[in-house]
Amino acid sequence: MALARRLAAIMLTAALGACQGTFSASPEGIPVALESIDGAPAPIRTAFADELAAAATDRKVDLVAASAEARYRVRGYLSTATEDGKTKVAYVWDVFDSQKRRAKRLEGSSPVPAASISSLDKQALATLAQASMGEIADFLSAAKSEAPSAAEAPIQTAEIQPAETSDEDSQVAMQ
Repeated sequence: MALARRLAAIMLTAALGACQGTFSASPEGIPVALESIDGAPAPIRTAFADELAAAATDRKVDLVAASAEARYRVRGYLSTATEDGKTKVAYVWDVFDSQKRRAKRLEGSSPVPAASISSLDKQALATLAQASMGEIADFLSAAKSEAPSAAEAPIQTAEIQPAETSDEDSQVAMQ
């Protein structure tokens, strides 16, 4: 019975792999810069950034240096919370487009075998990095399937037509 399940799983994986080009886009070719990770001490940030780089490679995400040109820039935030005696690390990723507008906010959490962010081990960081990069890759794949002109087009705003009032009433304070 176990052999039959394994064979079924292998066949399903092969079938889905063959369909991948048809049903899903790859995030490959979209440069993404990781700008910051807040909420964790420096050693954890460094180790987490290393795990994110490995997860990006696994998912074919083109992670570039923060100083490089990129279509998207990502800023991350980490925090911990304890509920019912179990610690969870929550993550938030703000993805900004090339015009510095937030394109997407991605968030999630994962239980970890640690009491605080400072005591996260390599395995916990790798798990968080895989989950985080999975969400980022999904967003990038969806963005890649959109027409490039629509994704890069500036935001259009409506023109304000002044009503027929006195000059004092139609003045607008600009900030």
